[in-house]
Amino acid sequence: MRVDFATDIGAVRSSNQDACKCGIFPGGSAWAVVCDGMGGANGGNVASAIAVEQIEVLLLSRFKEDMSQGNIKSMIVNAVLRANAAIYERAATNAELRGMGTTIVLMLAVGKRLHIAHVGDSRAYLKDKDGIRQLTMDHSYVQDLVNFGQITKEEARTHPRRNIITRVLGVHDNVNVDYAVWDFNAGDIAIACTDGLTNYVDEDLLEEYIDRYEGNGEALINELIQFAVDNGGSDNITIAVVNNI
Repeated sequence: MRVDFATDIGAVRSSNQDACKCGIFPGGSAWAVVCDGMGGANGGNVASAIAVEQIEVLLLSRFKEDMSQGNIKSMIVNAVLRANAAIYERAATNAELRGMGTTIVLMLAVGKRLHIAHVGDSRAYLKDKDGIRQLTMDHSYVQDLVNFGQITKEEARTHPRRNIITRVLGVHDNVNVDYAVWDFNAGDIAIACTDGLTNYVDEDLLEEYIDRYEGNGEALINELIQFAVDNGGSDNITIAVVNNI
């Protein structure tokens, strides 16, 4: 496995409220967590940083290469729930941080499986021999409109209310965490990213970039960030790439 990541403030924002961290375990498994904070200049930064820190501490203390699929699911879902509780408790003690929250995508690649837990509208994608697919479903107002057939997926990308998130980490004392596991074979590539990228890059273009920089996660990330910045860069942009090499 190989993991690469980067975050960029974008072309408009005065601060970066995204957070990201990745790593490789001694046995070769890989993990990555991407968060997009919200709740004011300070609140967003704090919420995303807390989430990433909580996830890292739990994974490094509990992960074992021989864990069952069920135990892995419990571990990463509980990690996200612990992050939710930590953000909520921090906000409760500081009026300036009240209401802060963050999206989260947590990817854990173990053997030939890719485990994903997520909350919010940051996304995970998988590129394999069959092409590219979005693995997560946004918890957002416009995604609900798409699900009900009221707008198309293309219309959702430019909808004026596309920034309304219906599920977020840290705002309430509990949260529902989506979890799924996917096949992740040699040569497959997984991407986690914030909407600072997906507001500008659709699946076809993302696949084109992956094919162009196959095996070079660092170059892929840099070029995707540059594309988003060149086309407006209205939000922070964060991308993590896991290559099963």
